[in-house]
Amino acid sequence: MVVRIEKKSWWIDFRFNHTRYRKRSPENSRAGALAYEATLRQKLARGELIDEAHERQGNELFETFASRWFEEYVIPNNKYTSQEAKKSILNISLVPFFGKIAVGDITTRTIEQYKAHELKIGVTNKTLKNRLSVLSKCLTTAYDWLQLGGKLPKIVWPKCASYRTEYLSSEECELLLSHAKGNFYEMILTALRTGMRQGELKGLQWSSINWQNQSVTVRHSRCDRAKTLVSPKSNRERHIPLDIDLYEILHKRKKGTGYVFLGRDGQPFNNSCVNYHLAKVCERAGLRKITWHVLRHTFASHLAMKGVPLPAVQALLGHASIVMTMRYSHMAPSTLRSAIDLLNPKRMLDSDFGQPVVNQWQQAQRKEILTKNQNGKKPLIQAIKQDGKATYDLLQN
Repeated sequence: MVVRIEKKSWWIDFRFNHTRYRKRSPENSRAGALAYEATLRQKLARGELIDEAHERQGNELFETFASRWFEEYVIPNNKYTSQEAKKSILNISLVPFFGKIAVGDITTRTIEQYKAHELKIGVTNKTLKNRLSVLSKCLTTAYDWLQLGGKLPKIVWPKCASYRTEYLSSEECELLLSHAKGNFYEMILTALRTGMRQGELKGLQWSSINWQNQSVTVRHSRCDRAKTLVSPKSNRERHIPLDIDLYEILHKRKKGTGYVFLGRDGQPFNNSCVNYHLAKVCERAGLRKITWHVLRHTFASHLAMKGVPLPAVQALLGHASIVMTMRYSHMAPSTLRSAIDLLNPKRMLDSDFGQPVVNQWQQAQRKEILTKNQNGKKPLIQAIKQDGKATYDLLQN
């Protein structure tokens, strides 16, 4: 016999003939919940059906609820690409395994059995983690909509290998651009110099370019399914300065309104078209096949290698969290090298000790004294003594 309080309400949770029953007590007290459970057990023992008004909660099959969840939650709240990804995960993996199990009967052990099954058939940890994310959100919604008592089943997330970022070297970028022509040359260059996503490139509008400030505002993404403009990922509008090469190329065919990149038929590009042409450019250049997102990674990686602070990279990419941007932190070896070099006693003698302006002034003064006193040692020593005994001793050696 189990009764518990959840969100200021008393619930009963018991099994009878291998069937689980979870219900909110009509009388919101511990004594009332115990009495209510006893009443239901007596009815079930006599073979009576619990009337429809008190039908046990959580008996909706996962496949039934998943279908409703997709129609009533996923479609209204997710973009088309996310909808397609979740639909695929439900149809290929989750519904075949959990479909005939009541939502309220899915336990931590059930989820562990699912994980074991997926790994056995060769699913990678990264793919499994994506599928578990959909399951987690679906179950969270189910507990809310069906007012299920108890706690959500715990999900132990699989460990995934560190994310490996693929990007092009400077030489590969030049080689790629040298084999691109027309609009696709401009699109590739824009991707490499702004880090815009594929959908943002397809949806780029002339009105989003500020010619006076030489910058572009990313406020749209092109949706192939709806054939219209939607907000960019995470609904985050961002501003990106245009470098001189990209500015001059776009300014030559400057317009007031409309799409920046259009096909020969005057229509916006779709995914299959831009992917096909990028693959062709890679083939002509003799490069490995890459995606448009690799160009975005290239933009961010090159910024990090040039020493641009990660918060600035985050702002340019439009990441909602700095955690996403941290994948590029290893691209800045010079920063790490400088940090390690500070530990070397020989280099510590040349460090600024937190006062770069003062040290630079002191160095300038010493240089001036050395120049004026090339033929006399005493004035030089006296001047150096004013800088501190440690510096004096060092120069004497």
